[in-house]
Amino acid sequence: MDTQKAMERQWGELRAYLRGLFGELGLDEITSEEITVLPGAEELLALLELREQAATGRWDVIVVDCAPTAETLRLLALPEALDWHVGRLLPVGRRLLRAVAPVIKHVAGVTAPGDDVVGVGERLHRGLMEVRELLAGGHASVRLVFTPEAVVLAEARRTLTSLSLYGYRVDAVVANRVFPGGDADPWRSRWVAAQAAHMREAAESFAPLPLHVVPYLDREPVGVEALAAVGEKLYCGADPFAPPAVEPPLTITGDGELILALPWPTGTR
Repeated sequence: MDTQKAMERQWGELRAYLRGLFGELGLDEITSEEITVLPGAEELLALLELREQAATGRWDVIVVDCAPTAETLRLLALPEALDWHVGRLLPVGRRLLRAVAPVIKHVAGVTAPGDDVVGVGERLHRGLMEVRELLAGGHASVRLVFTPEAVVLAEARRTLTSLSLYGYRVDAVVANRVFPGGDADPWRSRWVAAQAAHMREAAESFAPLPLHVVPYLDREPVGVEALAAVGEKLYCGADPFAPPAVEPPLTITGDGELILALPWPTGTR
């Protein structure tokens, strides 16, 4: 993805306003260009690009390899957080800007943002809500990948809980780099025993989700043939792109009194 072009396409009005504002404050053009690169813009633009690619209808399946869990959760929580702020603050801010724009120009000597700049926020909000609808819809799912270690397993459990509370459907869990148990030397046998205990814990923690296993390979799987072999071991002939077979992570029902229902691992609610 060309971040520069995508930023101009999505937020061109905002960047043009900021460059003009910094120019009014006396900053040179190069400095103004550098400081108008918004923090976290690349991740946001990637989400919006995902929406645009899905809308083209060119692809049978889109796979997103996400960042470490904490960063991914913050990113996936962004549409709802922005929805709250935009829904409550943007209408008030638009009216307020119209009222005080002449005063800002007269007192501070700078131009206040116009409706086109405020519209960027509204457009970003609409785009991210469409992304959320795409990622949390019935045809999308998340697959958690972990290595059988205590800290990583605990993080995967927390991630499953957080994703469920945000409405994202997890339909499988993948254990990666699992030592094979046969003919293990004393050093490796200790790893096998430790991983086996974590695998039993994972099976209990993530039930009834399917738990797929990728063995610790003797070399990095590079190329189509190597990856196809990993896929065979991972899914054992099952369709990896089948529609999610698990229930939605949560449902909200009721009219006057809302009821939030969450499925528990035991199958009860």
